[in-house]
Amino acid sequence: MSEIVLASASPWRAQMLRDAGLEIQAEAADIDERAVDEPLRKANLAPEDIALVLAEAKAGDVSNRHPGALVIGSDQVLDFDGEVFVKPETIEQARANLLALRGRSHQLHSAVVCVRDGIAIWRHVASATLTMRNFSPEFLGHYLTWIGDVALKSVGSYQIEGEGIQLFEAIEGDHFTIVGLPLLPLLGFLRDEGEIET
Repeated sequence: MSEIVLASASPWRAQMLRDAGLEIQAEAADIDERAVDEPLRKANLAPEDIALVLAEAKAGDVSNRHPGALVIGSDQVLDFDGEVFVKPETIEQARANLLALRGRSHQLHSAVVCVRDGIAIWRHVASATLTMRNFSPEFLGHYLTWIGDVALKSVGSYQIEGEGIQLFEAIEGDHFTIVGLPLLPLLGFLRDEGEIET
């Protein structure tokens, strides 16, 4: 079995894999995500494809430092009526994004790519549809105060595993996809590769 490395600084993704029984290392990729995705968005690449390109770029970068290892890269893109949202840089931008999403549905596209020695050997993208409730501006203010800078750590400024669940009235899709790593397909691939027990 190979060394398995998660190309991510996300504690949620790492914990998800460890909770599933995998022994992994985690190492953040050293790439400028905005420099990678901005030309893709300008070229109107499909949101699912943007997520795949970013996931592969992260895994490829970390793979260069771990010869022979199986490196898992992942990324998530929020698609709101064809507009791709990126992580907000300020609380005010997070507020504006959440007000735009209020009372509407959007899609999250979560991609995972496995790379060995710089070559992508498996790619997968999964999608979920989330509908926000028509919350009051006052609630939004309280919510952003509760979570603080955590609002800047995800494309939607919410974490459904925490207080962010209160923003929603309906969710269609796999929990693991929503939190940013399509776990069941990934585990299936790892079993097929002989990296984990069948």
